[in-house]
Amino acid sequence: MKFIFLTLFPDLCRAVMNESIIGRGLKAGAFEAEYVNIRDFAGNKHNRVDDSPYGGGRGLVMQAEPIFAAVSFATKELTNYKLLCLSPTGRTFTEQTAKELSTEDNIIFICGHYEGIDRRLLDELQPTEISLGDFVVTGGELPSLVIADAVARLLPGVLPEEAAFTEESHWDGLLEYPHYTRPEVWRGRKVPDVLLSGHHENIRKWRQEQSERITHSLRPDMLL
Repeated sequence: MKFIFLTLFPDLCRAVMNESIIGRGLKAGAFEAEYVNIRDFAGNKHNRVDDSPYGGGRGLVMQAEPIFAAVSFATKELTNYKLLCLSPTGRTFTEQTAKELSTEDNIIFICGHYEGIDRRLLDELQPTEISLGDFVVTGGELPSLVIADAVARLLPGVLPEEAAFTEESHWDGLLEYPHYTRPEVWRGRKVPDVLLSGHHENIRKWRQEQSERITHSLRPDMLL
């Protein structure tokens, strides 16, 4: 798989993708990443890619043509790809979305900024619009990186084994059970006895019960 970020801030995307577990997966060749600077397609001496909105109002709007040219550049040698645009109006991203995206050959992120993107670009290219939730951030880079991280960790060679993600929250429709590590007692709080018992079946049952209890308490909507 290859992740392609169309962005005004390629160094930001590159820095995040090169760190921690995802960075190790990238270096190991489990997936690829490319960073395309939208300003390279501005077509003017000031590399400007935004302008005032028609109809008035605050802020600036990203112009359609530089992004269209960047998409054309990124896709010129690709036959299969998924084009995503981060937007507050998009479909809410979930673990199921990550599973679906993990089967793609290439994922291209359009990272918007300012007041947004000229709607005609979205109408022309018909990207899948995705939102991380009911909030707004200053640009599409951070949400794109979150999605790339969520997808990349499902790819072979990124995590040490499949259980590293199949036993996490949301994979099977439940929140994950609580975790504990050394010391056995911390500030008077003791690790549950069952986890010290060495009885694997009892531990498995306890963890399942905890997952169901936590999900019922904190996210009952997941059980509908």
